[in-house]
Amino acid sequence: MDSMPELTFGQRLKLYRERSGKTRAVLGGLVGRSAEWVKAVETDRILPPRVHMLDRIARALRVDVSALVGELSDRSAVVNGPEHPALAPVRDAVNRFMLSNAAAAQPVEQIRVRLAAAWRARHESPDHRTVLGSVLPGLLRDAQHAASTYEGDERRQAHALLSEALGLTQMFLAYQPAAELIWRVADRSMVAAQESGDPQALARAGWFLCQVHREAGDWDTAMTMTLDLISALEPRTTEDGSANLLALWGALNFEAAYIAARAGEEGRAWRYWDRADDVARRLPEGFYQPQTSFSRAVMTAHAVTVAVELRKPGEALRQARRLDPVAIPSRPRRARHLIEVARGYYGKGDSESAVASLRQAYDSAPETIRFNGYARQITLALLDGPRSVRGDVRDLALKVGLVS
Repeated sequence: MDSMPELTFGQRLKLYRERSGKTRAVLGGLVGRSAEWVKAVETDRILPPRVHMLDRIARALRVDVSALVGELSDRSAVVNGPEHPALAPVRDAVNRFMLSNAAAAQPVEQIRVRLAAAWRARHESPDHRTVLGSVLPGLLRDAQHAASTYEGDERRQAHALLSEALGLTQMFLAYQPAAELIWRVADRSMVAAQESGDPQALARAGWFLCQVHREAGDWDTAMTMTLDLISALEPRTTEDGSANLLALWGALNFEAAYIAARAGEEGRAWRYWDRADDVARRLPEGFYQPQTSFSRAVMTAHAVTVAVELRKPGEALRQARRLDPVAIPSRPRRARHLIEVARGYYGKGDSESAVASLRQAYDSAPETIRFNGYARQITLALLDGPRSVRGDVRDLALKVGLVS
């Protein structure tokens, strides 16, 4: 293998799997994933797994991790994203359980106001992870204290707020080397939502938990959970009459589209995108759901994502031309959309436009591109790209910490 450094991670994985005599289904079973997930990794449809999964794959194939990943071993850390300086205090806050004690819990309404302010800051700030890292430890502490102290309706409200705070924590943790912590946060958010009995809390927590399964490549579980939530919440959207619950239900319909696209199921992906788009059209003009960003404006951005995941870069760029990124009010969500557009350009071999989109993403929210694996991977690849983009790419790589 040392004589074939040009092989991608997926190609190396396929070679070693076939050499070991294992089918995709067998390897998937050994590492807790589906055959479809193994295929997606082998065909480089998704990013290489993180370190803990790389170790499980290497053990299953009885090879050394360094042989399996090749040159990726030198780049895996930068592609997978760094550790934010605030990760340690946020981890500490997650790991501490506030039991009922003599100290008075903060009023539920005050926690609600603080949480709403944290969501606004997350959408408005270019350095949103740094902002969240400064407020999450105290917010988690006080939400946990309230959930363990109050009784009756106040306790149910406190559990709903704790669930939401844990969802916000999941957004802070995304793309960082904290996989086990993300799972714990997502599970605890769902438990708190169930304790609250609030359908909106259940929709939010379910949306976050489905994303964890999707990003882990457990697409069957992710789809089953998503469809169960869609079915259970559909009658509530009519009974409740809340635009927020309707938007959360729409976000779950798009999540089904995203999962299907990630699994390469084109017809199913666009079918659920159509359903989500129908929901978005039922929302009040200008409505923007703060946790999921679900809105009329974001549906075109979602179409770009579906097309990119289906490896249809031409369709992704056609969809992108329908949307002015400024129409997305959230800076990190706008940056994420621009990264998806860059993936489309990169897939078409248009390096200059890919770099331009990444630079726009950086201008919108530096901490989004700094932690996003796709953005980092494209930037690294284009460091050795056409001479016409190398200067801009190196400048971008310096800004996001890929080179020094």
